Amino acid sequence: MPDHTLAQADPSHPVPTANPLPSARLAAAWRVQSGTGNTPTTGDFVGILQLDWAAGLVRMITEVPVAGRAHGLLAETDGGFLAVSSRPGRWLLRCDAQGQVIHRLAMDDDTPNRTLDGHVTPSANGQWLFTTETDRSTGEGWVSVRDHRNLVRVAQWRTHGIDPHQCLTDTDGTLLVANGGIPRTSDGQKRDLHRMAPSLVRIAPDNGELLGQWRLDDPRLSIRHMAWSRRADATPLLGIGLQAEHDTLEQRRDAPVLAVWNGKTLRIPTRSALGGGYAGDIAPGPGGGFVLSGQRVNRGVLWHPDAPNELMTIAELREVCALSTWPLESQPGGVLLGAARGVARWHPRHDPAMLAWPRAMSPDNHWVVLS
Repeated sequence: MPDHTLAQADPSHPVPTANPLPSARLAAAWRVQSGTGNTPTTGDFVGILQLDWAAGLVRMITEVPVAGRAHGLLAETDGGFLAVSSRPGRWLLRCDAQGQVIHRLAMDDDTPNRTLDGHVTPSANGQWLFTTETDRSTGEGWVSVRDHRNLVRVAQWRTHGIDPHQCLTDTDGTLLVANGGIPRTSDGQKRDLHRMAPSLVRIAPDNGELLGQWRLDDPRLSIRHMAWSRRADATPLLGIGLQAEHDTLEQRRDAPVLAVWNGKTLRIPTRSALGGGYAGDIAPGPGGGFVLSGQRVNRGVLWHPDAPNELMTIAELREVCALSTWPLESQPGGVLLGAARGVARWHPRHDPAMLAWPRAMSPDNHWVVLS
C-alpha cells in the first residue's frame, strides 16, 4: 500500500522531488473574480495549462472566455479537447491543440431542444460522441449520439432514468450511464429529494436497447462520476463516485463516497466516512484502486482492492476536486489533483509535489491530460 501523504500542502513551499515529471499539458476550466468593493466581476474560462515540474511553474497557454461554467472535458487524439457546459448546459465546444475554439454547438439551436448534463464520451471506434442530456419539460434523461466531426446529433436514446451525468463505454463498446436520479426544476435546482431514483444502466450504443440496470440500496446516494480501474492481471472494475443527498448534514458527512461495479453487481465496498459523503471526482489509482476527491472535507482519498474495507488519506488540499492520472504510462498509479491554490501530484513510489496557480483563479470540477 502507498505510504506517502501530501498533507496540508502549500504551493508557496512546494515539497521537493528528486524525480520531476516532464512538462505536461492539461485542458481545464476555471473562474476568475476581479474588481473591488460591491461590484466584483467574474469570468469563466476554458483553456490549456502547462505543468512545468522542473521549473516549478504552471503556465497558462490559452484562456478562452465561455458563457458560464464548464464541467466535463474530453481529450482528443489530435491534442485538442472538448468542453461541456455545466448543468443545465447550453453549449459544447471544441478547441484545437493550440487551445483555440474551432467549433461551438449552441443547444438552443439543437432539435429537439434539451440541455446538457456536463459530460461527453467517445464511442469505442471514435466515430461518435455521446452526450448526457435532460428534457427540461419532462425531466427525462437522454443520451445523444453525435457525429464526431461536426457534433451533429444523429440518434438519441433514453437513459431509463433522470438526471443522467457521466457516461463511459465498456470494453465491449456498450454504453454505461450514471443516472444521478435527482429530480430537478427546469433551471437545474434540486427538488423532492425523497423521490430520488439513481441507477447505473447499460445500453446498446447502436439502438439504445436497455441491457441492464443496477441500483444501490440507499436511493439518497446519487451516482455521478465514473472511472475504470487499471490493473493488468485483473478484470477492470468500474468505480463510481457518490454524492449524498440525505436530509441532515450529519447523515451526508457520514455517507460513503464509492460504489464499485464488476459487470454483474453494484456494491459499496467501504462505509468509511473519510470522503465526507461527497466525491467531486474519481480517477484510477494504483493496483486496480481508485482515488476520489472529498471536495467538502478538503481531502483526497484512496481505495485499494487489497484493503477493500478502508479509505486512506493521500492528500489534504483545500477544495480539492479535479483528478487525472499523471501522464507517464511507464509509471502508472499516480494522480494529479486540482485544488484551490494549485495542482498537486501524488504517486505511491515518488515524492509528492505541488505547483501554485499562475494567477488568482478557481478551478472547476474536472480536467484532462492532453497528448
